[in-house]
Amino acid sequence: MQQPAAAPRTLTVYRQEHSLGAAEDLDFALGLLQRVKTGTAGPLLRLYRPAPTVAFGQRDTHLPGFDAAAQACRGLGFEPLVRKAGGRAAAYHEGTLVIDHLEPHTDAIAGAKGRFSFFGELLAQALRDAGVEAAVGEIPGEYCPGEFSVHGSSLGTSSTPALLLKLIGTAQRVVSGGWLFSSVIIVENSTPIRAVLEASYAALGLDWDPATAGAVNDLVPHLDVDAIEAAVLGAYGRYAALDYGDFDSLRV
Repeated sequence: MQQPAAAPRTLTVYRQEHSLGAAEDLDFALGLLQRVKTGTAGPLLRLYRPAPTVAFGQRDTHLPGFDAAAQACRGLGFEPLVRKAGGRAAAYHEGTLVIDHLEPHTDAIAGAKGRFSFFGELLAQALRDAGVEAAVGEIPGEYCPGEFSVHGSSLGTSSTPALLLKLIGTAQRVVSGGWLFSSVIIVENSTPIRAVLEASYAALGLDWDPATAGAVNDLVPHLDVDAIEAAVLGAYGRYAALDYGDFDSLRV
C-alpha cells in the first residue's frame, strides 16, 4: 500500500466520547470540513460511537417508500437521516466505530477516487491486523453497495456456513480546499442493524441480500470496538504521525 505523495506529516486524533445526537454528529463533521478548508483546523481524525442511525442517500428520498422506510427506522429505535455523501441507506449504532478523516487540499476533487482505494485498503489492513480476513471490494447483494466497501470472510465448517459480510462503508465529501472521508465500521451487535436494513430496504423496494449485513465480531467473536479502534490507529500511524487532542476544543 503506497502512501499518497501529499500525505500530511501529522494527523491530530480527537476521540468523541459520547454521541452529540444522530443529526448533530453528521452536521458536526460538515462544520469541521469548513474549518479545515479555511485553515482554522488542521488535518484530523475524529473517532466516535454513534447513536442508532439510518443514513439514507439522496436517491432514497425520491422513492415512493421513503416515508414508510423512515417510519420503520423510528419504530426500531433508529433515527432516519439523509446524508450529503454516499449512496443507499446504511445503518449504524453504538457498536460501530465512525472515523471522520479531514484534510485541507488545494485540488481535493482530483484525488477523490484514489482516496477511496487507498483508505479502503488502509482500513482493510487494520482489520487484518486485528485478526479478520478482510479485503476491499463490493460483495454480491450488499446494502449501500460500493466498489471500495471493505468486507470480511470466514471459511465455514461442517456445522457453520461460510460468511461474506460487509464490514466497512466509506463516503467522501469534497469541497474547494479540503475533503472529508468518513468510514463506518460495524464491530458489534449486527442483529438490530440487519433488522432495520431489512425493514428500510423492503419499504424502499430495493433488492439486497440480508446475509451480507454483519459485524466484525460475527467473524472474530472476541473483538470489540476498542480493539478495532486500536487497530485503526495502528494502521493510520503508518500513514502519518499521530498527535492527540481534546475533542472539547473542537466544539468552541
